This record gives sequence, C-alpha cells and structure tokens, in this order.
Amino acid sequence: MVASNNDGCIVARSPEVKALGIPMGAPAYQWKDLIRQHDIKIFSGNFALYGDLSKRVMQILLQAAPTVEIYSIDEAFLEFPSLTNEMIISICKNLRSRLLQSTGIPVSIGIGKTKTLAKIAVEIAKKNSEFQGVFSAESDKFDSFLAHMPTSDIWGIGRKLSERLKCFGIYTAKDLKQAQDIIIRKCTHLPGIRTTYELRGIKCIELQTAHSSRKGITASRSFGHPVSTYTEMAEAIALYTTRAAERLRSDKSIASWIQICIVTNYFRKDQKQYVGFDSGLLLQPTAVTSEIIKTAHILLKRIFKEGFIYKKAIVNLGGITPASQQQISMLADIKTSQRLSRLMTAVDKINRKAGRNKIHYASCGILKKKSWHPKSEMLSRRYTTSWQELPVVKAIYS
Repeated sequence: MVASNNDGCIVARSPEVKALGIPMGAPAYQWKDLIRQHDIKIFSGNFALYGDLSKRVMQILLQAAPTVEIYSIDEAFLEFPSLTNEMIISICKNLRSRLLQSTGIPVSIGIGKTKTLAKIAVEIAKKNSEFQGVFSAESDKFDSFLAHMPTSDIWGIGRKLSERLKCFGIYTAKDLKQAQDIIIRKCTHLPGIRTTYELRGIKCIELQTAHSSRKGITASRSFGHPVSTYTEMAEAIALYTTRAAERLRSDKSIASWIQICIVTNYFRKDQKQYVGFDSGLLLQPTAVTSEIIKTAHILLKRIFKEGFIYKKAIVNLGGITPASQQQISMLADIKTSQRLSRLMTAVDKINRKAGRNKIHYASCGILKKKSWHPKSEMLSRRYTTSWQELPVVKAIYS
C-alpha cells in the first residue's frame, strides 16, 4: 500500500488491500488497527522511482508498435494495424513477458478494436488471473463480463450520466451496447454517443500521438510540520515554484501567469481557519525560475497572515504556450533573456546528472534542514535514480 508523500492518505492499494475494504484516499490513521492486524506494508510516495520506471516501460512500448499514445504515467494505447486478433494476442503476451523481465512490473494488457473496448478488456485482465494478464474483447466470454459491468465503470461514463441511463433501463455495459440509438441520443450528449459506438466496435476516439502542451502546471505539498512564519512559507513557495518551472522547461513551454494558495488544516477544529490565494501576470511569459519566484513572493506578501498555522501551499502556472512561439516584449532585454535561458538549461542538466537540488536558489533555503518538508518516513529506495540507494548484494562464504 502506498501513502501520500506526507504519509497521511492512502493513494494506492494492492488487490489484497482492496479486498479488505480499505478505500482510496482514506486517512491512514483511521485504518491503523486493520493495517497492524494484517501486517500491511506501507510505503511513502516515491515519485522519482515511479517516473523512472514509467519511462522504462514506455520506451519498451514505443519499440513494440508503430503507433503509441502515452496516456498517463502508467497507461498507454498501442495500435497494430493489419494484424489478426490471434497475432496481436501473441505479441501482447510476449510484450508482457519482456516488460516483466526488464522492469519487474506485471502489467495487464487489454485488446480491442476501440479504445473503450481495450480499457474494459484491461480491467478484465487485471481482475481475472485465469487470463494471465492479457485479455481480448474478441473473446466469447466478453459479453458475459459486459452484462455484469455497471455503466459507471465504463471509461467516459461518469456517475451522473450513469444515473441518467438507469432512467431509460440501461444498467450495464451490455445494456448500453445494445441500446437503440434514439434512446442514447435522448439521454446523453456526444461523448456518451461516442462511447456507445466504441462499445459496438466502431472506432470514434483516435490515438493522440502528437505531444500536447499542458494547460496548467501545479506543484503542491502538505507540510511535514505546520508552518507559521513568513520565512518558512516563502521558502516553501520558492521550492514549489522551482518544481513547476522545471516541468515547464521539460515541456519546452513558457507560462504567462502564476497563482499561489496557502491553507490551514481544515480538520483541526481547534485552530483558526484561513485560505489565502492570489494570482498575477509575469512581466513577460517565461520559464526562468528566478523570474517566476519574484512574482510568487510578491503575491505571497499580499495573502500571508500572521497568527495562523498553515498546512499546505499550492503553486499554479497558467497561460502556457510553446517556448518556440514566445513573443518578446519591445522593452525586454533580449541578451539577458538569452543568458537566463542558457543558465536554466545548464542548471537542469547538472541536476539531472548529479541529483535534484544539487543547484537551487537560495530563496528555497537550506533544503536538508527544513522541517516543513513532507515526512516520507516510509520511503522506499530510489533504486534506479540514485547511486547512494542502489541495492547492495552481499556474498556470504561458509
């Protein structure tokens, strides 16, 4: 089981933990007795490890198929044109074995003529060990699974739409697949109609292989220990802004505005509650960390109030556009902008090679001594990204 990086909430569960009834997002302390009773192992969120393993998995997938859409950190769509279902099943079984051998991750693979069918198939493969991690929607057993799948579990059908479908006698995925078009048009809009056709094997959602820039970037953390002073909050805001700017540059993008938010602990009824937020335009669209931190601190001065105990800070970057499309202000110092851009490139390169935060802005403070950092007391080793945390093999001779 994985807890948030502040060890407060449950953010990922193994099948065994799910079977015990422990819900997603639940505060860990509320289930401490059950956790102790079943000797459940808890690990803090290890995002560096997850990101690196995801990258390794995606690199293998990109080599396996002519067209690949990386949908999220742990999910991708592959397209195999002009191949029979039997050939694709064989390829997917070999691919699963290769991924297990290369990364140690037992992935599940769903096969279907459409994205929606593939999403349903992968859930079936995940929950039924008899299929050994690979299941095709072309299977004779597929419709029987659809008959037991509530519409709310279908990709693209939310809770509200699911309730509306029930008013028309549509309770399961099989009901939706077999429903008359005139009924579907009455109870849903284009996304629901599209999902219905996808269930019937008619492709309506194409693979998105082109890189699309994010509309916004958020960096936020709950503090390991409450923050009450402006100095500590300013350091936290600077660090979170640094993280957001790093992601911005990795996307080769720039931002035009920033928003920050600071909040107290809502669950502490014995403390005064406060939420402060403000946003502002940057002097010009940029991905230079120092320029963004300047604006962030101006905003913080407006909203920070003494006498409150703060639990969390949030930094949002918006107005994101590709860096290649940047329009330089007539009043801008072009030489300085170019120098700062080169500086950011050098800093990112050093931090990637030597480790995060090897070079950081003084406004972030001395990072190793900050009590407000997330606790992460149960962090697993970053085996694949840190030389200091590599597995150690000991030979014992008798």
